[in-house]
Amino acid sequence: MGRIELGDSIKLIKNVETESIHLILSDIPYGINYDEWDVLHQNTNSSLLGKSPAQEKAGSVFKTRGKPLNGWSQADKNIPLEYYQWCTLWASEWLRVLVPGSSCFVFAGRRMAHRCICAMEDAGFIFKDMISWEKDAAAYRAQRVSCVFDRRGDHDNSLKWEGWKIGNLRPLFEPILWFMKPYPQGSTLTDNVLKYEVGAFNEEELKKRAIWNEGLEVCSNILKIQTEKTDRGLHPTQKAVKLMEILIALTTKEGQVVLDPFCGCGTTLVAAQNLKRNFIGFEINEEYYRNILLRLKEN
Repeated sequence: MGRIELGDSIKLIKNVETESIHLILSDIPYGINYDEWDVLHQNTNSSLLGKSPAQEKAGSVFKTRGKPLNGWSQADKNIPLEYYQWCTLWASEWLRVLVPGSSCFVFAGRRMAHRCICAMEDAGFIFKDMISWEKDAAAYRAQRVSCVFDRRGDHDNSLKWEGWKIGNLRPLFEPILWFMKPYPQGSTLTDNVLKYEVGAFNEEELKKRAIWNEGLEVCSNILKIQTEKTDRGLHPTQKAVKLMEILIALTTKEGQVVLDPFCGCGTTLVAAQNLKRNFIGFEINEEYYRNILLRLKEN
C-alpha cells in the first residue's frame, strides 16, 4: 500500500501522523545550483543557470552554469548557511513522524553534507554513520591549466603547468548520511527493537544484496552498486533502484512504512514497492509526479 502526493513536502509532512514512519529515505536537493529546484539561497545573478557555448557543445553533466566555488559576491559566502537554514525547515518534522529508534538515510552531496548533518543533529537526530556509495561511473570534467594558457598565447606558462588541472577529481564517491531517531531514555536499543521493530540492521540482507571491492570487508560501510539502463533517463539526479533496495532491506521489515519527502522520479517508492513495504512520497514538480504514478503502475 502506498501513496504519492503532489506538493511542497515542507507543508505536506505536517499532515503525516506522529511516529508512523519506519524509515525516511530521500535524495534531497544538494543546494549546488544544479537546476532551478536546487537553488536554495536568496542571492542570484544573471549568469546563474545560464549556458555557455562550451557547455552546450560538450553536453556536460552540469548543463547550466552554477556559481564558482569562490563566488561572485560576498553574499555567495552565505550559501552554505542558507542551505543549513533550509534543512532546519523540515528536519524537526522528519524527527516527529519517525518511530523511535528508526533510521533516516539522506543523500545530501559532498559539498553541503556537513550543513545537513548539523541541521539534523540540532533537530534531535543522532548521526549514526556515513555510508560511502561507490558509483560504477562518473564524469571527469577537470580542465587542463595548460590549455587555458594556450588560449591566452602564453606558451611558457603552458609548459610550466603541464599536467595540472582546474576542477575536481572524478566524483565516484557519494555520501549517504545515516541518522537515527533516539529511542526512549531508560530503555535499550534491544528493548526498542522489541517494542517498535526498528533499530537493528539486517546483516543477511546486506550480504545478499551488496557488492564489495576485493580486499574490503563484507558488510562494510562502503557500498558499490552496478547501475542498470533503467536507472537513467527519468531524472537528472536519478539513483539506482538496487541501492535504495539495499537501504530499505537493511533497516525495515515487510509491511513497514517508508517515506520519501523529495521523490524526484520515485526510485525510493519503486524500491519499497518491490520489497513489499508501504510507502508515502511527496513531489513538488507536476511532471515528475505524473511520471512517478506511471512508473509505479508499470512496475
